[in-house]
Amino acid sequence: MVSDKLFLEDVRFYGRHGVTRAEQAVGAWFSVDVELALDLTVAARTDSLGETVDYGTVARRIVEIGMRDRVNLIERLAGLIAEALLRDLPTQEVCVRVRKLTPPLEGLTGTPGVELTRRRS
Repeated sequence: MVSDKLFLEDVRFYGRHGVTRAEQAVGAWFSVDVELALDLTVAARTDSLGETVDYGTVARRIVEIGMRDRVNLIERLAGLIAEALLRDLPTQEVCVRVRKLTPPLEGLTGTPGVELTRRRS
């Protein structure tokens, strides 16, 4: 069981994800947090980027997915990010939090979001 985590918070991008016409036409800012469970023992000892996951790569991947194809649900967006990170990185588990910061929905207060945790099979 790996207890080390690498995390990245508040990766932002603008997207047109949503069910309503307003969400699809106007769009919104999204914020994504990710936590990757991986063994950081060697990186902590050697101070070598090659022994860990480059968080710049993670951020670019999140933005690429978030701006690529439009989806209806933030649950789907979080799932796409989780799938890609598990597939592309040496992590055993990923937790993805997606928040829609500026939803163009009349009368909405607060920030809607979802959190998914997925493990390598």
